Amino acid sequence: MTSSTAQSAESGGGGNAAHPDHLGHVIFITAAAAMGGFLFGYDSSVINGAVEAIRDRFDIGSGALAQVIAAALIGCAIGAATAGRIADRIGRIRCMQIAAALFTASAVGSALPFALWDLAFWRVVGGFGIGMASVIGPAYIAEVSPPAYRGRLASFQQAAIVIGIAVSQLVNWGILNLADGDQRGKIGGLEAWQWMLGVMVIPAVLYGLMSFVIPESPRYLISAGRSTEARKVLAEVEGQGVDLDARVAEIEAAMRSEHKSTFKDLRGGRFGLLPIVWIGIGLSVFQQLVGINVIFYYSSSLWQSVGIDPSSSFLYSFTTSIINIIGTVIAMIFVDRIGRKPLALIGSVGMAISLGLCAWAFSYKTDVAGQISMPATQGTVALAAAHTFVLFFALSWGVVVWVLLGEMFPNRIRAAALGLAAAAQWVANWLITVTFPTLSDWNLSGAYVIYTVFAVLSIPFILKWVPETKGKALEEMG
Repeated sequence: MTSSTAQSAESGGGGNAAHPDHLGHVIFITAAAAMGGFLFGYDSSVINGAVEAIRDRFDIGSGALAQVIAAALIGCAIGAATAGRIADRIGRIRCMQIAAALFTASAVGSALPFALWDLAFWRVVGGFGIGMASVIGPAYIAEVSPPAYRGRLASFQQAAIVIGIAVSQLVNWGILNLADGDQRGKIGGLEAWQWMLGVMVIPAVLYGLMSFVIPESPRYLISAGRSTEARKVLAEVEGQGVDLDARVAEIEAAMRSEHKSTFKDLRGGRFGLLPIVWIGIGLSVFQQLVGINVIFYYSSSLWQSVGIDPSSSFLYSFTTSIINIIGTVIAMIFVDRIGRKPLALIGSVGMAISLGLCAWAFSYKTDVAGQISMPATQGTVALAAAHTFVLFFALSWGVVVWVLLGEMFPNRIRAAALGLAAAAQWVANWLITVTFPTLSDWNLSGAYVIYTVFAVLSIPFILKWVPETKGKALEEMG
């Protein structure tokens, strides 16, 4: 089950003209479902504030630290791979409730670990919730959105993710200030970093509660033989003027005609997979290998490693999250106006320059008797370049890759190809996350040279292989 499948399955017929009688209610339903995206962003980024405290609390090196940080990605991959089948068996709402329970358990367990392996386990549990939310949210929103508003409502998920990232950094900064700038400072009997991880209980419980007041997907209800309930939901979200019998028949026909693609359908070409599948994998991998998640997982640690005090480093993590939101809004405005390829090229060029400047600035880092510092000019350049990098990523690859992956594959292989591309993305994400602490210890500037090289290589990749999908119907993708 994917959002693109849901959209293509129900985008035809008279339903396209449907306008809900109560648009505000539809927006509420969408926002409630997008809370999963908020938790996705929040949980992915909140660990940023606890990295150095975890290193100190458990007295571990960079290798072990990286494994703990990256442990969530194992759960992400499992959750994303199984969410569709779970949702098809028990419904989208029940799947959301399971994700909310996992988020809640992970927040409590991560805040109160008694050993390093225990913390890593709860990170995996939270990752499973992230993986489920990353699949269920977009699919549910696509299935309950009136066709006339589907594109705009679908953007709620991405917006919720970047807002979740920003809020996690703001909360971390606030907690650090309450602890007088000490990540291990005590607040109410717990260390500051424990509060950072534990506060996620609040949005997790809210997500779970909201899932009890929104309707089940009409698509699932029809598949479960509950057509009467499906009609009520369709009337609620698409308006009383819709021919409900025709809409139910339309969805039933679309579900019967769907081809459930498998990985066997992806075979072909000289290298074992169809060329378009390799392009999808390339997009996913390049999106991660430019090092974007270093900013979201390690930025506080990164700035402290070049001599910036903890309180300021947390503030800079928050400001990069705000830049991320701004860039995402820019992408949402322009992706349909100037096209996917031009936007991706603009982003690649901007990222390559920004990362190159970061690499240059970090080469001036000095460590004299444990006192780490950078010259003022290079420090300013590093801060500006890191923020510019996030801006160019957010206004291009952060959104464009997901748009392209949803559009570029032929209908007969779309679900399986999306699954493989998403798996490649999680693997690349894990690789970057698990290697950065060691690379940083070896040579921080060298790490950013590597990310710069990948940003540069993405330019010919886009020019030569990536198709432009702007203005094309899904059925044209062959």
